[in-house]
Amino acid sequence: MVVGDFPIELDTLVVGAGPGGYVAAIRAAQTGQNVTIVDKGNLGGVCLNVGCVPSKALIQAGHRFEHAKGAEDMGIKSENTTVDFSKVQEWKSSVVQKLTGGVEGLLKGNKVDIVKGEVYFVDKNTVRVMDEKNSQTYTFNNCIIATGSRPIELPDFKFSDRVIDSTGALALQEVPKKMVVIGGGYIGTELGTAYANFDTEVTILEGMKEILGGFEKQMSSLVKKRLKKKGVEIVTNAMAKGVEEKEDGVTVTYEVKGEEKTIDADYVLVTVGRRPNTDEIGLEELGLDMTDKGLINIDKQCRTSIDNIFAIGDIVEGPPLAHKASYEGKVAAEVIGGENAEIDYLGIPAVVFSDPELASVGYTEQEAKDAGYDVKASKFPFGANGRALSLNDSDGFLKLITRKEDDLVIGAQIAGPNASDMIAELGLAIEAGMTAEDLALTIHAHPTLGEVTMEAAEVAIGQPIHIVK
Repeated sequence: MVVGDFPIELDTLVVGAGPGGYVAAIRAAQTGQNVTIVDKGNLGGVCLNVGCVPSKALIQAGHRFEHAKGAEDMGIKSENTTVDFSKVQEWKSSVVQKLTGGVEGLLKGNKVDIVKGEVYFVDKNTVRVMDEKNSQTYTFNNCIIATGSRPIELPDFKFSDRVIDSTGALALQEVPKKMVVIGGGYIGTELGTAYANFDTEVTILEGMKEILGGFEKQMSSLVKKRLKKKGVEIVTNAMAKGVEEKEDGVTVTYEVKGEEKTIDADYVLVTVGRRPNTDEIGLEELGLDMTDKGLINIDKQCRTSIDNIFAIGDIVEGPPLAHKASYEGKVAAEVIGGENAEIDYLGIPAVVFSDPELASVGYTEQEAKDAGYDVKASKFPFGANGRALSLNDSDGFLKLITRKEDDLVIGAQIAGPNASDMIAELGLAIEAGMTAEDLALTIHAHPTLGEVTMEAAEVAIGQPIHIVK
């Protein structure tokens, strides 16, 4: 190994080039900082390479295959529809390559220096970066840590060729005949849905009483209904006990109501959460204030207990969402650049690319009440929307949460087609301090799914047009 004799001095160092790190690096450069970003893997992090983007590509391919099999109620029939899964994987990889290549171009275009290697902190102003051949010491004035997270591995389900995490599920070279999914959260539900659309026989084992526990039951029940229609078996209050691996599959043992059961499958996918990547990078040398779960404590400016070190994304409190990491990255970069920025999470949406899609922003009805607000919840069904009916996808609703005293929009939940896109308008309404009347008076094109937002706002102000009050 070659070791650099003299430390290289840096202005701002960003550790990790995922959606938090690379965005932070670009924004820091835009504020006039000289920025260096370091990552041991591919640019784009988990999200672009083995997470958000490839999973949505696989989900989309699954929808295409499902639709290609026909829609008899529309008079469309199809026979002998097949899928070449190697081609699906090839297409998915091409999407990833376009985006990761784009990240490199953006970083270079903003004059950010890119360094490959693993980072180890020596003290609050020094890191050592190592690759297979070299080791170089760097000193920095400010640092943003954005090292992301990794899937949690269960003691009785060690990852292998047949016991896989989300990365493994995205890299399968064939469509499994049977798959067991341990964990009915957003990752397990999304990937379980994708493979069910490819005709895999999927069983979801969830330890709680409902899947998608972070969403209201009236939303998750719509997803359960669709999953069952696809042939997915959902077992709740189930405790996964162990797995027996064979050359061509697995046998999973689980317990429900005190009774042990087994199920055979080609693969078992474990999606029970993610663990922050804060170990093995020398943070113990710094003495950062951290939680017992390995998360770094930060203030409203993403600053850690050490003034010149900031932390963002999956390694701090809050949901492990790429757009949360990007947002925090901008805040941290702007603070280092001398701007008066701070985090405000109320307008950060949560989205599940299930079937139908789920999305939420701001307060739910119960959260608002728990926070002391006197609120009303106003719902409008997709079944009364012309565009949803013409898409033959009219299950679901939009619920608007407003304060009774002034109709201020403080939350919204959507279960239905294109919920992931529609939630942005509601996030803007919350950020801009808009009222239900503001939304109702905004002219929405017809016929579009976006009209559901306007219609729900009209319900909120007591002037609904397309449902009877």
